[in-house]
Amino acid sequence: MDYRTWDRELFGKHFRVELGRMAKQSAGSAYVQMGDTVVLVVANVSTEGKVGDFLPLTVEFQEKFYAAGKIPGGFLKREGRTGETSILSSRLMDRPIRPLFPDGFFNEVQIIANVFSLDNDSPPDVLGILGESIALNTSVIPFQGIVAGVRVGYLQNAPVLFPTEEQLADSLIDLVVAGTKDAILMVEGEAKEVDESILLEALQAAHEAIGRLCDFQADIFAELDLPEKMSFAVSSLSEEEASRLIDLIDPAALEERLFLFGKKERENALAEYKKEVLQAFAEPLPEEERESKTRLAEAFYEERLRKMMRRFVIEKRRRVDGRTPEGIRPIRCETGILPRAHGSALFTRGETQSLGIVTLGGPDDSQMIDTIYQQGDKTFMLHYNFPAFSVGEIKPLRGLSRREVGHGHLAERSVKHIIPPLDDFPYTVRVVSEILESNGSSSMASICSASLALMHAGVPVKKHVAGVAMGMVFEEDGVEVLSDINGMEDHLGDMDFKVAGTKDGVTGFQMDIKVGGISQEIMKQALNQAKVARLHILNLMSAEISAPKPEISPYAPMILSIDIPTESIGELIGPGGKTIKRLTKDFEVDIDVDDLTGKVSICGIDRDKTNLAYQYVKNMTTPLVIGEKYDGIITRVEKYGVFVEIAPGKVGLLHTSNMGENVRDATTVMKIGDAVQVVIGKIEPTGKLDLKRIIDGKVAASTRTGPPHRPARKPPYQRRRSSGGGIDAE
Repeated sequence: MDYRTWDRELFGKHFRVELGRMAKQSAGSAYVQMGDTVVLVVANVSTEGKVGDFLPLTVEFQEKFYAAGKIPGGFLKREGRTGETSILSSRLMDRPIRPLFPDGFFNEVQIIANVFSLDNDSPPDVLGILGESIALNTSVIPFQGIVAGVRVGYLQNAPVLFPTEEQLADSLIDLVVAGTKDAILMVEGEAKEVDESILLEALQAAHEAIGRLCDFQADIFAELDLPEKMSFAVSSLSEEEASRLIDLIDPAALEERLFLFGKKERENALAEYKKEVLQAFAEPLPEEERESKTRLAEAFYEERLRKMMRRFVIEKRRRVDGRTPEGIRPIRCETGILPRAHGSALFTRGETQSLGIVTLGGPDDSQMIDTIYQQGDKTFMLHYNFPAFSVGEIKPLRGLSRREVGHGHLAERSVKHIIPPLDDFPYTVRVVSEILESNGSSSMASICSASLALMHAGVPVKKHVAGVAMGMVFEEDGVEVLSDINGMEDHLGDMDFKVAGTKDGVTGFQMDIKVGGISQEIMKQALNQAKVARLHILNLMSAEISAPKPEISPYAPMILSIDIPTESIGELIGPGGKTIKRLTKDFEVDIDVDDLTGKVSICGIDRDKTNLAYQYVKNMTTPLVIGEKYDGIITRVEKYGVFVEIAPGKVGLLHTSNMGENVRDATTVMKIGDAVQVVIGKIEPTGKLDLKRIIDGKVAASTRTGPPHRPARKPPYQRRRSSGGGIDAE
């Protein structure tokens, strides 16, 4: 392909597409630019199909630090393993294109998006969706459609397409929508408790924008001599074999097993029956054909099962576990499950169960963020773990899967809007969702268990947040939207639309779809039905715990905060950090100081020591005031007076003339360690303090006629040496 470029102004952004200059040995490649963000997307395909019944599609999103003018941190100073933001962007690119590959195409496909330049006002994830569509359509890969993605915000009562970073900070929603010109394929985003009508308005605006981006691509393709799509073999049973298999499948026996209510009971019964049918089918086949034909027969059997489940939903409004399309599985909420956890809750919905655990930490426990997009600290985290035992399987314990990262991110986005600001609750909050059982909607169960555990932990959240997964069965003669789908309905249905929120509005949402897209009408029905389900779940959660516990767990650290004058920061830290290190060691606390604002956070497990550390810092950094009363400790006694520490590091002279009672020699009436109440009489420009004693609540009358006696100190070389080798004070 010769080098070509296309430019277009859309939505206040300049889009540029280049073909034929980079990565020409790939099956397809596209250099796409929006603003100053540049993404190169390449697509490649294997020549042979893989054995199986699914498309082996892999999407990789690679973030390069040089794109943002940064050098990676760490010892190696180069990009390491794939980060969380890259995984999430990979999933955004994967989901809208997966349903648009033809049935029976099992060749391995790999798509790689490289971020070469980054402009934070033009995020690269939606640009990657545009690039992969162009790369696939200009390649030999049999991709069926033109797709595009847009990001939508909502400001001043109107949707905003491709909002800037500043606009997103104030936006009510942050929504990524992908689809074709005819239908929406994917939705992903978060919101600040918005009404469903705002989402529908944003989706409508997003779909119109997607249509314009698809038109841009169509104009490009019209100017090109596109390559012929590669052929691939689609194996299937002969008519005779299919007829024989149909005769072997007893509809009554299949129905009986399909509508067993228990997941494991249903799965085991269906697996055993499938084994019987396939064995009977394979018995008359020649030995050399049995493996391949049995594999085709298994796919045929699964399709019959799928059709039966779907027909019952459409014709009888009956689901495999006996519910109606709007039905919610039985729910049980429990809190205080774990004795030492700072907060815990067990949320069970049908055969899906999430154990939510909250851990509270100090500022030093926050997660450091260092990506090409931003740097900073993250003080709220929600992590999702999905072990194999939750579905009764055996798998090695390895690292996180992309699914776990994606589900955890969705749950975190849905819950974070109820977390109080640091000024109100200065803790780092980590929530972990352990999936103990799963039969669908485990990410939404994680949101519910997290909300319950946060209240049990005493985190001052104002309301609960809950989530529900919606499904759909789409047939030519009818459509049914399903509330709270289980695993089989997710697998055999056409949609997985997750919606989370509070009683006042939506906070998070995600949609995956297997058909060619859904209409606005179906989306509206799904959102409205999800709201009814969400409110039902929230009522059950509130029945267990309706408000945060008044106090946090005794096993959680105590955090006390104080604002100090910025000019006192150096005094608190001390030379080389000496003072703050001593305080940290003596009181067994962590002390965090904000150099810009002067905010000091003191975090410790021992509450008494934490309170003492707080009082020490407060006394040390509070400006001294002339005329104020202070309780002090005598630290040094001389004939002419005593030195009194009235605050950490703040020592003043109480002269004999200010002690009252005509004291002539301070050593005769006071000693080191004595407590004495004083008032500041004067603060000299050098910082020296002149103190006056308080006796019976009154300031002692001064008997001094001249300045306080402070004998001049001789230079060190003129002082007498003590017998111990030190210098005697005079």
